[in-house]
Amino acid sequence: MCGICGLYSPAGDADVQLVDAMRARIRHRGPDQGSTDAFGPCVLGHQRLRVIDLEQGFQPVASETGDVVAVFNGELYTFPELRRDLAARGHEVRGTGDTPVIPHLYEEHGPAFVERLEGMFALALWDAPRGRLVLARDRLGKKPLVWTRLPDGTLAFASELKALLALPGVRREPDLAALDAYLALGYVPGERTGLQGIRRLPPASLLVAEGGSERVERYWTPSVEHEDLADDEWLERVRETVTAAVRKRLVADVPLGALLSGGVDSAVVVALMAQASAEPVRTFTVGFADAAYDERPYARAVAERYGTRHTEVVLEPDAAETLPRLARAFDEPLGDEAALPLFLICEAARREVTVALVGDGGDESFAGYERYAAMGLADRVPAPVAAAGARLARALPGGRRERRSAAFRAARFLEAASVPRAERYGELMQVFPLAARASLWTDEAKVAVGPLLSPGFLLGEAPSRGIAGLQLLDLATYLPGDLLPKSDIASMAHSLELRSPLLDHRVVELGLSLPDRLRVRGREGKQALRRAFADALPPEVAARGKTGFGVPLARWFRGELRDLAGDLLLGARARERGWFRPESVERLLAEHAAGRADHGHRLWTLTMLELWLRTHVEAESAVTVAP
Repeated sequence: MCGICGLYSPAGDADVQLVDAMRARIRHRGPDQGSTDAFGPCVLGHQRLRVIDLEQGFQPVASETGDVVAVFNGELYTFPELRRDLAARGHEVRGTGDTPVIPHLYEEHGPAFVERLEGMFALALWDAPRGRLVLARDRLGKKPLVWTRLPDGTLAFASELKALLALPGVRREPDLAALDAYLALGYVPGERTGLQGIRRLPPASLLVAEGGSERVERYWTPSVEHEDLADDEWLERVRETVTAAVRKRLVADVPLGALLSGGVDSAVVVALMAQASAEPVRTFTVGFADAAYDERPYARAVAERYGTRHTEVVLEPDAAETLPRLARAFDEPLGDEAALPLFLICEAARREVTVALVGDGGDESFAGYERYAAMGLADRVPAPVAAAGARLARALPGGRRERRSAAFRAARFLEAASVPRAERYGELMQVFPLAARASLWTDEAKVAVGPLLSPGFLLGEAPSRGIAGLQLLDLATYLPGDLLPKSDIASMAHSLELRSPLLDHRVVELGLSLPDRLRVRGREGKQALRRAFADALPPEVAARGKTGFGVPLARWFRGELRDLAGDLLLGARARERGWFRPESVERLLAEHAAGRADHGHRLWTLTMLELWLRTHVEAESAVTVAP
């Protein structure tokens, strides 16, 4: 596991000093080893976290002639088979690990080599004879990679945006259209990052740069196969495929554990780890003293069932003190409040392990979100009836004051059911609705934002009808835009590698191929996963519905975060920027503080945006190059 960065300068030799500066910004991703290596017009940098082949797994890796070199962030889970195949073709592959196979595979297959990689990865490869730089990301987008063109035509890339901000000439102008999408969804969707000119390489894609031009190509889309199988046959496939995915992710030459929540997904992962491990599994759980947000009893039931070496971390964080640390780690806008507890549990886990398995992806792969069922139900509610019901639900105290209340959830569902189907899924996902954003931005800022789009249009329509279409939409938007960056940045900030067996691409394709009867029953999703592993789960865990990783934002913004939020959002710096109407921000703060509404999630989204701007965009942090 590593962080990577580099420069490709078609006009001449790239600057080693600049890559040194970039590499220093991502040292947390790999504190064990690092180097900057120059190859004429291309300079590659990396920071290594040693996980496999501790002695010979250093980077960069090269072909026998040295003409092809690469740096790599991630893990390849089928590297033993790749090494055997390459040896049979006459290649001499260094060491015993995964990364050295990359240049040899490229020699055999050209840019199509990426199709043979299974795992999580972002990589950069320099083909000296062709003067070609190849960047690539894994199929689901677990490992990040951002890039830009500098004013002189140099292509710069890095695992994290903060490394690019070390470069003189990088544009720091906020992309207000992208930030409007952030307010709508809580994350910036697609290839945009929040800064003009800096882009993400999409998942399942490679970028090939030669001279002053580049092309981006997609190399994988999920394969969905519809077969007429009995339920028992489907469930056996689920057991076999998920078990294989977990076992592939147990290879490590360093201590390994699991982050255990109170949900089905991580419980299944821990159960399979325990079955495959001779030693007790190390497990880590985060909880709050507030019982409404505490998952520990359910996680403890799993830990006791499998005799794990279990660690519980009770979070009573000084939120005002922790937020700046979180902002320093997250260099792209992210409004998912679950980043905070994840950041802190990763910090605790890293004291004992270097690698941890997680249950990420179970909801996307096996249709676990309640909103999937809600979309089907909404089709049966006439729009006028839904609109009237939404007004009634919002009139109830719980419909405005408590996001977890039945009245609030009902109002949100009915509001979604009242809009056209193309916009409905976005309504269920939104943070700031269109009208709220229209009243938040100033007239001057709206000119830069351009057309304000509803969340539904920002996401786009599902590629097909039914639950599978919604899963595909989440795999293309919410997963790479929110969940995966959250996991990567929160963990790598502490040099902890997270592995997600439920996002193995074979698991994903199997989940997409299931019949609807094995996806959702009533409001309860993940039917196939629950049934396939029912005997492996404690009854109280198996019976749990989807709850999500809650954070007591309502209480925090009426207590310890109230003054901080007011100072940040109404301070001189925010006002001078001229983006948001102070009276609109004041109204959000006042309504929340008085208990007339629960704006906790919206205030968190605004607060994290302000901290991002101050920490990364407006800070003077570019390196100065001596003449």
